[in-house]
Amino acid sequence: MSELHSLLTFPDRPISKNYYVPKLEHFLKSGIPATYTLEQVAAFEREERNKSEGKPEESKPEESSGDDKTSNTTPLHVLARSLPLDINDEELQVVLEMMNILFEYGAGWNFIDYEDKTVGDLLLERQQNRESPLYRRLVEAGVSAELLLRKLNGGDVEFLDTDEPENNDPEETIQRAFESKEQEPVVSYNEDDDATAANQQVYLQTKLEYRDEALITKDNKDGVMMDWETKIMEIASKTLFPNPGATNSATVLNIGFGMGIIDTFIQAQNPHRHYICEAHPDVLAKIREDGWYEKDNVVILEGRWQDTLNQLLDEGEVFFDGIYYDTFSEHYQDMLDLYDVIVGLIKPDGVFSFFNGLGADRSLCYDVYKKIVEIDVGNYGMICDYTTYSLDEQLPDWNDVKRSYFNCNYYYHPRIAFA
Repeated sequence: MSELHSLLTFPDRPISKNYYVPKLEHFLKSGIPATYTLEQVAAFEREERNKSEGKPEESKPEESSGDDKTSNTTPLHVLARSLPLDINDEELQVVLEMMNILFEYGAGWNFIDYEDKTVGDLLLERQQNRESPLYRRLVEAGVSAELLLRKLNGGDVEFLDTDEPENNDPEETIQRAFESKEQEPVVSYNEDDDATAANQQVYLQTKLEYRDEALITKDNKDGVMMDWETKIMEIASKTLFPNPGATNSATVLNIGFGMGIIDTFIQAQNPHRHYICEAHPDVLAKIREDGWYEKDNVVILEGRWQDTLNQLLDEGEVFFDGIYYDTFSEHYQDMLDLYDVIVGLIKPDGVFSFFNGLGADRSLCYDVYKKIVEIDVGNYGMICDYTTYSLDEQLPDWNDVKRSYFNCNYYYHPRIAFA
């Protein structure tokens, strides 16, 4: 462990500004990176030991194409893991200042350490809740980094998988993918294994399989939709009717049928018109088989929303009280494009919502993306209000699908409307 890392274990109490801040600034000003990891320290010490013993230089391991992940235990990880449980308010402010200094010197917000934990995970373990100054500062750093990347990319949104190791290039460090059921990571993938989840054109040509409790891709077993989402869909369906006393006069739209869970709840409200937009041929066949085409108040929009909704927008005859979005193999850039369409199709008092799995593979990322959505819809004069629901008894064991797409035990339900 380096002197920098040792300092961040807070060996001396109380944690005073006069002692800790100058020492931290000294190390960083001397050229030690704020992203200097324990793994790098260990590699350096091993190399020096080999030199002193006359051993040949170790060759660097080739990058694995499998599931092996490289950990990056940064100074922020050491700080968070060492945070005293009995820390007082004055000490907390000193630690916050130290975090600010580390961020000023380029510390990353989303590195994964040797225990597969983010700094956010460690802060929560040390009894710093999501409203604590330290956790909020970490989320702010994540939001700033993501928005900066968007600027660097000229407006295009590309985010790296949270499990990918980061480096010290600020333009590369910030990148990540929104990893969720509907927005899979935009990273390199094995064409045979992950193309279905990462590329919509591939997905639309992939055979699907309906099971009792899930809709999955037939060969890869990607979870397209699962019945653990039923409670979420019930809550969302009620959100789509801003005037509960007049549901029979409402016109609503659901983008992405899946297993038809939310559409069943919508039908129970007996809306005047119920539009369903779906592009996958296997799902369209299921919609026809289950009799949705024969329902008097249902309109099926066959094709990608990018085509069908823009046609509605051009015609200018249909406007919605509620719109819901839940697709597979689309990315957050698609959602940004969707916002452009939503504001033209939704009524002034209408409501937009979506299945919120943005970054839900890790709690910290989920909290960062929660803020990013607020900022993005705010650019359209809309407000995103969240209601938090516990998922402790709802999440499945994921045994029957390739990978989990939601790892948080809570759910942020979004309700988006014009201010």
